[in-house]
Amino acid sequence: MQETATINRSRVPLYLQLATLFRNRIASGQWPVGERIPNLDDLVAEFAVARGTMREAMGELEREGLLERVRGRGSFVRSSPLRKPVHQLETDWAALIAAHQGQDVQIEVLEHGRTSVLPDFAAGEGVPVKQYEMMRRLHRRNGHPAMIGRSFLCSRLYRQVPKKRMYQESILTILHELLGPQIAQARQVLTIDTADMEIASHLDLPLNAPVARVQRLVLDHGGHLIYAGEGLYRGDMVRLEINLR
Repeated sequence: MQETATINRSRVPLYLQLATLFRNRIASGQWPVGERIPNLDDLVAEFAVARGTMREAMGELEREGLLERVRGRGSFVRSSPLRKPVHQLETDWAALIAAHQGQDVQIEVLEHGRTSVLPDFAAGEGVPVKQYEMMRRLHRRNGHPAMIGRSFLCSRLYRQVPKKRMYQESILTILHELLGPQIAQARQVLTIDTADMEIASHLDLPLNAPVARVQRLVLDHGGHLIYAGEGLYRGDMVRLEINLR
């Protein structure tokens, strides 16, 4: 009943919540590959949802190749979800840079332009520079779409970097290399959000699937805002670990 209560409180459509829960049951081995899962009526009773909602959830997993319906016998687990690479969100600058260095990341630049207008989350943060290079980039890890983000990098710094590096590296590692001790402040904010149609399409997610929204700001010793970035990470590919003691 605890799972049912959690499902009912969420803004995500019920059938997607159920599909995620069942996907996790398969991945954890609670529903082993080759075994028959509980029948439709039992699952409807367990979660107190309509039969149509449950059929939609099961249909999602059938389309993914995780479940197979056998006439007269029920539904069986056909395969387990592929384990996707996990991105560890670090909580200090040195660890963040170390985590980004040497990553096997494929980057696609979706949009690039020059602007003097900062995003809302950066408003009032430090002293704006004259111009920024705005880039929307899609990051893939081991071929899986992992993050889509937009970055606002000081144009003066952008001109110091070979353009091909923008297709190969994290902007934060480039900033660290260019400025090092000249970086005075760096701040990161994490919030949990859901994927709209555009984000879901880019990250290969269902509509309203959970995503981690990470916003980062970097200022130099003159108080100038030299970088503002926002990334939306797949919820199943990101992890935050903090040592409390």
